[in-house]
Amino acid sequence: MVIGNKWVAFGVGVATGIAVVALVKNPAFKKACAAVVGKGLQLKDDACAFAESVKEDAQDIVAEAKYNNAKKAEAAKAEA
Repeated sequence: MVIGNKWVAFGVGVATGIAVVALVKNPAFKKACAAVVGKGLQLKDDACAFAESVKEDAQDIVAEAKYNNAKKAEAAKAEA
């Protein structure tokens, strides 16, 4: 009984492999895959641009905070 199940599993694996090879060689499937990969690359580029924008905003905030702290320190020295 166990040997029969192994052969069934092997047969299903071979059939699946043949089906996948036939699917990959299909021009419509290749076109669909290229479209999906293209959308993925566009999404990656958009995410990188968004992350860069957030990084620049954070750097601006830090620079402004340092500037404000320096002004406060100068004012404190002038008062003393």
